[in-house]
Amino acid sequence: MGFPLPLRILLWPLSWVYGIIARVRVLLYAKGILEKKRLNAPVISVGNLTVGGTGKTPMVIWLAEKFLEEGKRVAILSRGYRGSHGTSDEVELMKQRLGDRVTFGVGANRYEEGRKIEQAQLVNVFLLDDGFQHLKLSRNIDILMLDGSKKLKHEWLLPAGLLRELVSACNRADLIVVTRKTERPEIRARDSHEHLIFYAETRLLGFRKLGTEQTPLYVNELGPGPFFAFCGIGNPVAFFGDLQRWHVPLAGKLPFRDHHLFSQSDAQKIEASADQARAQALITTEKDEQNLRDVSFTKPVYVAIIDLVFPSESELCAALQRLLNESRGAHG
Repeated sequence: MGFPLPLRILLWPLSWVYGIIARVRVLLYAKGILEKKRLNAPVISVGNLTVGGTGKTPMVIWLAEKFLEEGKRVAILSRGYRGSHGTSDEVELMKQRLGDRVTFGVGANRYEEGRKIEQAQLVNVFLLDDGFQHLKLSRNIDILMLDGSKKLKHEWLLPAGLLRELVSACNRADLIVVTRKTERPEIRARDSHEHLIFYAETRLLGFRKLGTEQTPLYVNELGPGPFFAFCGIGNPVAFFGDLQRWHVPLAGKLPFRDHHLFSQSDAQKIEASADQARAQALITTEKDEQNLRDVSFTKPVYVAIIDLVFPSESELCAALQRLLNESRGAHG
């Protein structure tokens, strides 16, 4: 949901200034003029180039699960964007999925949060959530998430567009994960090895009632529908498209701004729209569930439970291990 073209043109001079500042900042860190802070344990950053959803949170969860399976002690560092009291909807989602198996450090200064954790306990690996532009903290691996359904080379920089940096910033990435596409994107990671670009698919695990911990249900166990979908995430079109791909019968849909904190009046608006569309129940995302805690509905609300799957998972795991080994040798 971008700005109309006339407004984007008016904002273009600000985008030009923003682009210069972003490139100078990267250069200052690359030259060592601005100091990078280093934690004792390896740091794996997961980030993107755009404002909006590319699958960062599911990727962080996937990485955490993999390292936990190996017996590693995992900590996640997050800014807690648009949250409060040391948390956010994305942090709460990760906590819900990972529980107390992972330690969380939430705050603007990710280095200080990491140091506090290291001083209190052993950590084998840090996962830096939304860290591609957080250059202050040194990392061993930079994973860049790209939405393959978007033509980034035609996108504008903030504030006129959605780009945080120019597409050429992909060259800083060690490994690129492309979601929602099966073709090779027109970008490259830091070197040109084919195995540094991987493709992820969103897999539906099932649906559960809002606010419950029940075992996820298949769509045919929810009743005949149709359903009304709503969400406040970075890429609502992708969520609605996924529901159709999963053969969920939709009567209508309603997007909200990313990280939207829902009110009771929002719930009434959603249910009125669902009634108009003759929907029998509502469907939303796990991330939105965190922003619906103080809201009640008269219709049943189901939460879509998803994860990421990689057709080349073994190759991805091998690439991660190789990159970690190389980075340890370079810093050792």
